[in-house]
Amino acid sequence: MSGLFVTFEGGDGAGKTTQSDLLESWLHERGEEVLRTREPGGTDLGLEVRQMVLHRRGHIASRAEALLYAADRAHHIATVVRPALEAGTVVVQDRYLDSSVAYQGAGRVLDADEIRSLSLWAVEGLLPDLTVLLDLDVEGGRSRLAERTTYDRLEAEAADFHSRVREAYLALAAAEPERFLVLDASRPVDDLAGDIRDRVESLLSR
Repeated sequence: MSGLFVTFEGGDGAGKTTQSDLLESWLHERGEEVLRTREPGGTDLGLEVRQMVLHRRGHIASRAEALLYAADRAHHIATVVRPALEAGTVVVQDRYLDSSVAYQGAGRVLDADEIRSLSLWAVEGLLPDLTVLLDLDVEGGRSRLAERTTYDRLEAEAADFHSRVREAYLALAAAEPERFLVLDASRPVDDLAGDIRDRVESLLSR
């Protein structure tokens, strides 16, 4: 594939949307073709899945939740992301399979290796060229969400759930240091954006 696949990961409130916006703007200024997308919700089908997994009232079994995310991912990659990459586009995506390993694997206490294998099967092995992990302690993330009046199903989970998620993200990054860029999300927004631009620029110039 001739494009570049960049994903943003991190706990709730870490600033993924802000940094994705800044990266997208910078890429456009460079004259790059950019596709901005997210999971779940990057397709019409994904919007329906997003509504179910994040906003549906009532219990969803943990394995069912994991399968719903994997189904969304399979469709999204096949119909949106892979065609864009093949056309030479830079794809900037909010969340990918690492989210499932962290949230459904560690957060829901399922087998992380099984969750990862399920997602890799769903996307035919596609991994990002770069995954930016915006790391923020749980208390810091919750304080950034304090102004919200409602939370989705995952945001509403207890602190120990989010602690497991954070630990899982850091373990994933430690296992694949060549793919991950881990940044302290409490740093100034512009400093973070500069570090991300530097890494993306090095990948684009390869």
